[in-house]
Amino acid sequence: MSGRVFVAMSGGVDSSLAAALLKEKGHEVSGVNMQLWPESQQGADYVKRVCHDLGIPFHVLNFAPEFQNYIIDYFCEEYGRGRTPNPCIACNERIKFELLLKKALALGADYLATGHYARIDRSRGRYRLLKGIDRAKDQSYFLYTVGQAQLKHLLFPLGEYCKDEVRHMAAERGLHTYDKDESQEVCFIPDGNYGSFLVQRLPPALGEIVDLEGKVLGRHQGIALYTIGQRRGLGIASMEPLYVLRIDAPTNTLVVGLEDELFSDTLVASRVNFILGEVSRGDIEVGAKIRYRSAEARAVLSPQGERCELRFYEPQRAITPGQAVVFYHGDEVLGGGIIESAA
Repeated sequence: MSGRVFVAMSGGVDSSLAAALLKEKGHEVSGVNMQLWPESQQGADYVKRVCHDLGIPFHVLNFAPEFQNYIIDYFCEEYGRGRTPNPCIACNERIKFELLLKKALALGADYLATGHYARIDRSRGRYRLLKGIDRAKDQSYFLYTVGQAQLKHLLFPLGEYCKDEVRHMAAERGLHTYDKDESQEVCFIPDGNYGSFLVQRLPPALGEIVDLEGKVLGRHQGIALYTIGQRRGLGIASMEPLYVLRIDAPTNTLVVGLEDELFSDTLVASRVNFILGEVSRGDIEVGAKIRYRSAEARAVLSPQGERCELRFYEPQRAITPGQAVVFYHGDEVLGGGIIESAA
């Protein structure tokens, strides 16, 4: 399998090596850097140098307006609603594998490649998304929104490798990005200070902190600054540690309680996507992750159209509206959705 491949390149070691490996396999490779926010120019400089060293064309595409609309505005709006979004998943869905993929195909590419640690199985007449070999780096959680139409045109060259191997192979090939630091969690908040970022974009709305009985325990600084399971920064004097159990946006209220009250065994998710495009009519036993770094837990999935209910065998801590829940069967990613509520 060979063809013309556009590689989404950020200026890091992963996408740099992805481009190098694809060229070595005989593909006609072009590097593409997306300009998404004002500070992303530095990444373009790294990509330009890598493309020069590899002897491949270099392209810059400006998706800044779309990134502002679909990612940054969405991020702020969700926090303003008392939810905790995952902007990386939204970026994969709306920017990389929608806008960029369509642009690449329109420009004559056969495939779009990225440096994600995940795999695609093309052996059974369908396209199955699989976990990356390196379990510590596996990024399949962030990719559950793709379907057959996208997977047909996607390549993940690093899925068969571990991160240490990637750095070693990049160094062997003389790629100057081989020892570049890992990128931060949210690219448009370089210092990682979500609170400061949100305060500049959302009007402050102070409100009450209450317990499960409705007793007022204190005041919060705005629901956008809190998330389910948070303990620090509540400003409440208590004999026992208190945690955010629920964020009630309509009443602008934080509900707090003890840690054991954070656990739930059932959740409801919306905007559910099944990668094979098929929806089972009955219950399915799956492994499920309620956030990227959480352990996979056994659960029973009950599809309900574009929504689903998930019942865990063991209660899960801090199930958080706005986050993604992703369903697995062994190494295969079945799909996922956005958490709406827990019970």
